[in-house]
Amino acid sequence: MSPRPIDAADRWWRTAVYYCLDVQVFQDSDGDGTGDLQGLATRIHDLADLGVTCLWLMPLYPTADRDDGYDITDFFAVDPRLGTLGDLVEVIRVARAHGMRVILDFVMNHTSSKHPWFVQARSSRTNPKRDWYVWRDEPPANPDPPVFPGEEDSTWTRDEKTGQFYLHHFRAHQPDLNVAHPDVQQQIERNLGLWLELGVSGFRIDAVPFLFSGAGHHQTAPDAAPQYDAHTHLRALQRFVALRAGDAVLLGEVNLTHQEQLEWFEAKGDSSGLHLQFDFVTMQQLYLSLARADAGPVRRALRERPELPDGSQWANFVRNHDELTLDKLPEEERAEVFAAFAPDEDMRLYGRGIRRRLPTMLDDERAVRMVYSLMFSIPGVPVLFYGEEIGMGEQLAVPGRYAVRTPMQWTADDGGGFSTAPTRRFPRPLPDGDYAPARVNVADQRRDERSLWHHIRRLSQTYRAEPSLAWAAVEVVALRQRSVLAHVARSDGWAMLALHNLSAEPQTATLRVDADGDPVTFTDRFDGTTIRTSVDVDVELGPYGWCWLSFDRPDAAVRRR
Repeated sequence: MSPRPIDAADRWWRTAVYYCLDVQVFQDSDGDGTGDLQGLATRIHDLADLGVTCLWLMPLYPTADRDDGYDITDFFAVDPRLGTLGDLVEVIRVARAHGMRVILDFVMNHTSSKHPWFVQARSSRTNPKRDWYVWRDEPPANPDPPVFPGEEDSTWTRDEKTGQFYLHHFRAHQPDLNVAHPDVQQQIERNLGLWLELGVSGFRIDAVPFLFSGAGHHQTAPDAAPQYDAHTHLRALQRFVALRAGDAVLLGEVNLTHQEQLEWFEAKGDSSGLHLQFDFVTMQQLYLSLARADAGPVRRALRERPELPDGSQWANFVRNHDELTLDKLPEEERAEVFAAFAPDEDMRLYGRGIRRRLPTMLDDERAVRMVYSLMFSIPGVPVLFYGEEIGMGEQLAVPGRYAVRTPMQWTADDGGGFSTAPTRRFPRPLPDGDYAPARVNVADQRRDERSLWHHIRRLSQTYRAEPSLAWAAVEVVALRQRSVLAHVARSDGWAMLALHNLSAEPQTATLRVDADGDPVTFTDRFDGTTIRTSVDVDVELGPYGWCWLSFDRPDAAVRRR
């Protein structure tokens, strides 16, 4: 039996507004100081009002709690601190009632070292679970470097009881699963099947290049084991998901070059790979452009985006839940971004990333608004990280990546409306100073139509009102004004010009429009004003100014004057 063809109506995921949240820091319903699924259910109406159409829930499974839920001890349950399977089903039901889907973080590259599978695997070399993990008598001669330098010295750790080394690309307490093993592959399918039956609409797949890596990474004795092909496995999983939920989405975390990402979309020549992938390259070039007040880097990144197979698209984001990685920038360019946005060493992480949120880095709400306008205007799907809609800051007193994973700020009281428990019982302390709940919270901003919350809401509404934007191709327009990014999003019978000034100085963008001599009318998508021209157009942009201009001749060429 083959999955039925996917039509445009099934591709809801290609026009959705995504919102990532961590249940344990979003809303506490019972006053114990920890967020939970029942609390989340009470806040879904707020997110629907914002314009969110898909919730991405960070790991909510039972955990040893040494990596914010990513060190899982049971893939088939919900962490009791957060609720029950029934509570999750209720969240999915309430979300559906508000026109919203739910996807889950899917983390099966590794388990916690406390997971029963690994406990059994390390009990003896002959245990049936032994080959569910990767063991060697000695580490390879040239092992992969640790993902978290400074926290681990190696990706191999010796298990004293059995005398062999086990593989862990992340941390020693997170041993890698051997996904080449048929029993492990079966467990992956059963896990996907469980959540699909409960009503989730897809998965954000964690660490794709590590999960679906080559045979040498997986098998204990790769020369003797059957060959494992990553793309064949991904294609099989996509088929498994499509047979059970034809409209389910696979959103992949693939931090590679654009050309390398293309392989994960196509899964060796066809469009049966990932549906969506985060565009890490454009995100990193955007921060270089912001540091320089020069649109050149992000302009080049957008030009280098490869054409995607039908049924695939990019996921655009400004900030995710990890450190803001700059690993694709050369060292000297990374140093520029560090100097601009993370001048103190404590603001940096792993030599490659920044552990701050956007508002504290830019320190100018005009720039913050411009950046989110840019994210929504680029063809693809927008992905928000909780708190971005109100300009939440970080708490650098919290170590590592967790500095940006502080409790959600709903109201102006000391606990931010997150919980009625004393703040000392919160998972992490709230930001302070200018970014404390008294100054940054949802309630106040919902009452103020000039607030960032309302800005994000307008962007979401406009994006959703222009479904062609999500499907469009992007054409970058080179301008004489270095700080201005101009791009045309174009699809069948529709086109829009977007302009964004990445500097604090006002700019005039000068453009030439060619529609075979016919006049072209540009309409501002936000204020309704129009510009009618036959040849040239000048667009005034204030400091960090921006605009979206749809035009009535979608075949018209737009270039610099």
